[in-house]
Amino acid sequence: MSLAADVVIAIVALLHLWFLVLEMLLWNRPTGLRAFGTDADFAERSKALAANMGLYNGFLAAGLVWGLLLGADGRPEKLFFLGCVLVAGLYGGLTTSRRVLWIQALPAAIALALLLA
Repeated sequence: MSLAADVVIAIVALLHLWFLVLEMLLWNRPTGLRAFGTDADFAERSKALAANMGLYNGFLAAGLVWGLLLGADGRPEKLFFLGCVLVAGLYGGLTTSRRVLWIQALPAAIALALLLA
């Protein structure tokens, strides 16, 4: 299952890179407004907060890529960063939007299951 786990981990990392782009660069643009269901006024007032969230998503992606680059020796890093993604996804799903459960938590849970199989 190592190859399957690594493929799903790479997908999770790419998702988090996309979240970084959405939150840091596109937050107050039409793509970001649609993605998060916000209006221009709210986006403008909260863009510093969104950029901070995007930076954290970038760190999660970097940690997952680091684990992938280490190959089999990167298992602890993969477990740690997937765990962080899962917790963040569960919290976001419970406090902001149920969509976060499907978009963030579920892919992380699948990757963790494959990694632990």
